[in-house]
Amino acid sequence: MAPFFVFNDFESYLVSEKRFSEHTVTAYLKDLEQFTSFALIDSMESINEVNHQLVRGWIVHLIDHKTTNRSVNRKLSTLRTFFKWLVKNGMIESDPMLKVKGPKSEKKLPSFAKESEMNSSVAKDFFSDDFDGIRDLLMVEMFYQTGIRLSELINLKDGDVTRSSIKVLGKRNKERIIPISDSFSRNIESFRSHKMKLFPNESHFFVSNKGNKLYPKFVYRKINSYLGSVTNLDIKSPHVLRHTFATHMLNNGAGLEVLKDILGHASLSATQVYTHNSFAQLNNIYSQAHPRGHKNKEDGYQD
Repeated sequence: MAPFFVFNDFESYLVSEKRFSEHTVTAYLKDLEQFTSFALIDSMESINEVNHQLVRGWIVHLIDHKTTNRSVNRKLSTLRTFFKWLVKNGMIESDPMLKVKGPKSEKKLPSFAKESEMNSSVAKDFFSDDFDGIRDLLMVEMFYQTGIRLSELINLKDGDVTRSSIKVLGKRNKERIIPISDSFSRNIESFRSHKMKLFPNESHFFVSNKGNKLYPKFVYRKINSYLGSVTNLDIKSPHVLRHTFATHMLNNGAGLEVLKDILGHASLSATQVYTHNSFAQLNNIYSQAHPRGHKNKEDGYQD
């Protein structure tokens, strides 16, 4: 293993400067542990000896052990961030990742729930009427109606949530304001009144039944349980509700630029992935509605 102070300082950098979520930081450190084990790194001297051939050898090793191209590229992203940080802080002279290219990976379309599966009446029946149930229902609605990320939801403060909007501090400390509907605002105020009676001095908006700040696995389990009851999706995570929000917004006429700002994407290219899902929806509507959109067994079209 590399000197502990290096990883400790790098972890602090990911948390304080990059503001990565707890889940992302854990993944980065795990990737580094795998690479240092493969490369037999146990000192700063051995870190300085890392070159692009060694990294390429790790890529081959990962692929030989059935690691998907997508996962390989994610691990390489970790190394790029790590070695760039080392160069910036004068710990190494050159970045070995500059000559490394990852394997091509197929773009996987985001999974999302159908509009019929996000029926609010179904959600109300699923959750209890106590504090836990009211909070869990609001978390589902918060993800679906605003498209915020898991880490953003957990870090929401009372002052960030008003009757008309939610202020979110996203990646790279970028702040954005998300408008909310009147009906959603009423649900928020209902939860807030329950919370104020139990935990009047807690500044975090969402809290546990003991008044503590929520943690990622807790929220993940709640959302996973709910989506498992209303959908047949293989992936049932808070991020699926973010994908669902984005896809349903596009399907109902939202523009890409508006959606980009609401989601907090740095560039439009990150938002455009949802247009594939939206196009599939339009294609389905066309094939059902247009008189020549239906396939005919004999000539391929129906008049």
